[in-house]
Amino acid sequence: MSKRSDLLDFALLGLLHEGPAHGYQLRSRLNEALGAFRALSYGTLYPALSGLLDRGLIAQSTATGKPVTAAKSAGRNRIVYEITAAGKETFEDAARRIDTAAYEDDGFGVRLAFFGRTEADVRLRILEGRRSRVEEQLEIVRANSSRSRERLDSWTTALQRHGEESTEREVRWLTELIDAERRHPTDPGPQP
Repeated sequence: MSKRSDLLDFALLGLLHEGPAHGYQLRSRLNEALGAFRALSYGTLYPALSGLLDRGLIAQSTATGKPVTAAKSAGRNRIVYEITAAGKETFEDAARRIDTAAYEDDGFGVRLAFFGRTEADVRLRILEGRRSRVEEQLEIVRANSSRSRERLDSWTTALQRHGEESTEREVRWLTELIDAERRHPTDPGPQP
């Protein structure tokens, strides 16, 4: 299974942990809230849901509460998905897991979206890992900029500076989140 597929499963279980939803709602919420899935097609979504169904991590019914097999013969009813006990356990295990994917761009955004269901020590380790990864990227950007600055036109130089400033901003933001987490580990998170 690919990292993106694992990430999609985690995101779907996380969304269904909040309550039942049908495919259109899940796709919309993934597209709106989780940048990693902005271009998610139904051709990707429904096979992922099918895999979660096959593994017993989610269940399905119709909006009217009828079993899906009975609803198909009565006409087209919207299928609603909900997380099972096994799905909740799988989601909670994944939320506790810390691996390099949790620090990467797509993985970090998805994990951050579900920090409300993540233990404080895990949140802190993921934030610190992400900051370390972004600091490494910043050093690379700075080194590349200083080596090539004389050869570039003003537009390309401005673009490089923008990238450097954006990365510096992310390091500052992550540092603020880490500091807040250390001060108040039971706090539900930063205020909007």
